[in-house]
Amino acid sequence: MQEFAFEALTTATIVAVAFAPLYKPQPRRLLDTWLFAVRRTAIAVLALATIGYFDYTYKLPRLTLITAGAVLMATLPAYFVAIRRRPVDGEERTVIVGNAAERIPRISRAADANVVGYVAPQAVKDSEIGMIDGGHVTSVDIPRLGGLSRLEEVLLSHNADTAVLSFAGEDRSELFGALAVCHENGVEAQIHSDYADPVLTNEIDGEPLVDIDLEPWDPQDQVLKRLFDICFAGVGLVVLTPIIAVIAIAIKLEDGGPILYWQERTAVFGKTFTIAKFRSMVPNAESESGATISAEDAGGTDPRVTPVGTVLRTSHLDEIPQLWSVLLGDMSVVGPRPERPSLDADMESAVEEWPNRWFVRPGLTGLAQINGVTGTDPERKLQYDIEYIRQQSLSFDGKIVIRQLYQVLTDAISLLRSDAADTPDTGDDGTPNR
Repeated sequence: MQEFAFEALTTATIVAVAFAPLYKPQPRRLLDTWLFAVRRTAIAVLALATIGYFDYTYKLPRLTLITAGAVLMATLPAYFVAIRRRPVDGEERTVIVGNAAERIPRISRAADANVVGYVAPQAVKDSEIGMIDGGHVTSVDIPRLGGLSRLEEVLLSHNADTAVLSFAGEDRSELFGALAVCHENGVEAQIHSDYADPVLTNEIDGEPLVDIDLEPWDPQDQVLKRLFDICFAGVGLVVLTPIIAVIAIAIKLEDGGPILYWQERTAVFGKTFTIAKFRSMVPNAESESGATISAEDAGGTDPRVTPVGTVLRTSHLDEIPQLWSVLLGDMSVVGPRPERPSLDADMESAVEEWPNRWFVRPGLTGLAQINGVTGTDPERKLQYDIEYIRQQSLSFDGKIVIRQLYQVLTDAISLLRSDAADTPDTGDDGTPNR
C-alpha cells in the first residue's frame, strides 16, 4: 500500500509539474491551447516512462501507462481549453498600460470595452494625459490605478480581461515585462495599430486596436534553452582547445599583435556588453576609420584583413571566443547577431524599426546568418531577425544550429580545396609539373 501511495504521489507530481505553465488561463487561441496541453501531456507520459526505465521498482505496466496517457490526453487538454480565459461578470474591462501619456486619449476612444483606468510610472502625471493630435487637448476621465510595479495587482483587482499597451519606443524592456504579466494572468494584450511594431503583431487589418500575438516563452523552454547554451558553449570550448591554441600561436607569429580583439556590442533592449573575437585584421585597424562594416560582408576584399585572418573568417573560427559570452549569459547560441552600437545607430537611421530585433538575447548565429544576409542589407536582415523572434522555439533553434554547422563544415572544406588548388604540383626534382 505504501509503495502504491508513493507511486501515485510521484505520478501526480510529474503531471502537475508538466502542466505548471497552464495553471493560469492564458489568452491563447483555442487550437493553440489544445496543442500546448497535448504536448505537456506527452512530456508527462514520457517522464513517467523514463523513470520506470531507470527504476524498475516504479515501473508502471505498459498497458496502465498507455491507458493513463490516453485518458490524460483526452481530458486535460479539454479542461485547459475550457479555462483558457478568466471569466468576467458583465461587460469586458480594459486597462491601458504604459508611459506614453499622449496616446491614452486615442486608445481610450478606440477601446470597445469599458476602460477602467490606466497603469503608468509615477513620473507620468494626470496633467500630461490629453496632449494629442497635433497639440489639441482632449480631456479623458479615467483614473490612474497605480504604477507598473503594481500591474499584476491591478489586473487581478479590477478583473481586467484586456490590457492595451502604450510604451514609447525606447522602453521595450518595460513593454515586454508588461506583456509577460498579461500572459501570466490570462489578460489579452492589445496595442493601437498606429504604434504597433511588426515584431508584436502582423494582423494590422484596419482595426484601431489589434492583438499582440508575440507570446513570451514558456519558462520551462527558457530554462531548456539556457541549458542548451551552457552545454553547447562548454563542450565547444573544451573540444576546440587544441584549435584555440594553434590559432593563438598563428596570430602571434604573424605580426606579434594581440590575439584577441574586444568589441562592445548591443544586447537585449539596447543594453551593451563586451565580446571577444580572434583578431583577423591588422592591429588598430579601426583607429582611423572607426567602426565600419567590412568590405568582405558585401563580397569584396578588405585590405585590413591579415592572411591568417582570412582563414579564420572563411572558416568562422574567429568567432570561437564568443562561446565565453554564451557561457556568461550575454549571448545565446541562436539569436539576432549583435552589432556595434555605432553601427546600430547608422542602421536605425536607415531602418526605423531596427531596434525591434533587440527583443531577444543576441546569438552566435541566427536566421539571417544562415541565409547569407549581413549588415550591408539592414532591411532584409531585420526581416529575418523579426521572423526568428516570432517563430522562435527549441526545435527552430536546433534547425538553425544544424544549418550553421553544415555551412561551417562546407566553408572549411572549400577553403582546404582552394589551398590545395593554389599549391603547385611539383616533380621529384622539385620543379613544377606542366
